Amino acid sequence: MADKILAAMRPQPQWSAVDVYASNSDIYADPRMVERVDYRRRFKRHRPRTSATILAPHGGGIEFGTSELCLAIAGYHPATRVPIGQTYDYWMFEGLRSYANDLLHVTSSNCDDRVALEMVSESSHALGLHGCTAVAAGLPDYARAVLVGGRDAVLRGLLLTRLRRAGFQAIDAIDHPELGGYDRTNIANRTSRKRGAQLELTTPLRAAMFETNTRSERKTSTTAVFWDFVAATRCAIAATRPGRQQSQN
Repeated sequence: MADKILAAMRPQPQWSAVDVYASNSDIYADPRMVERVDYRRRFKRHRPRTSATILAPHGGGIEFGTSELCLAIAGYHPATRVPIGQTYDYWMFEGLRSYANDLLHVTSSNCDDRVALEMVSESSHALGLHGCTAVAAGLPDYARAVLVGGRDAVLRGLLLTRLRRAGFQAIDAIDHPELGGYDRTNIANRTSRKRGAQLELTTPLRAAMFETNTRSERKTSTTAVFWDFVAATRCAIAATRPGRQQSQN
């Protein structure tokens, strides 16, 4: 197991072969890409700062469902953004195009958005939310599963435990280094503690979270699967607060 951990944590290729843009800055500098037409950035920073930052680097139409999850896990209803409990900082980059949003995908290790970097560097914990196909995760194409990764071993363990207790197929991403989020430069790992966590949700799992899976209606058609996932994830994050971990186990 130790060999697997070391292998997974070795630097992975920092620019995906399918990425058109090498960084967020490249997108922002492209005159063909118009903010609030092709893409947008949404974030909220609290004062005083919260202990965690929730991230959706590929939100909107890039990896569907991650924007709504980002808001809800950060403590805001995705439809109204009314607080639903303890709130956390959040940042997301969203594709708004009617097609080909995958062109806006930037590997998380190359996320160089200034606000995102500032927010994460000032947080002790961070959680990156991503979407993948079940086949990419080495699973049958119908599998509703989530790969749990990142360099924060404590938060990763809490997420695995809480998600499994809630009935989800939560898989330790140690055997999936390309989807595991172990790269030191991954935006989720750039916290003040130099470690964070990452969730890769398969397409069938995300599809089960919405009655109507369109960009305009996802936020108002969330299912029990969505809220069960949010509750389990928020429980894991809450357990990282000082004095809480032991009582939550």
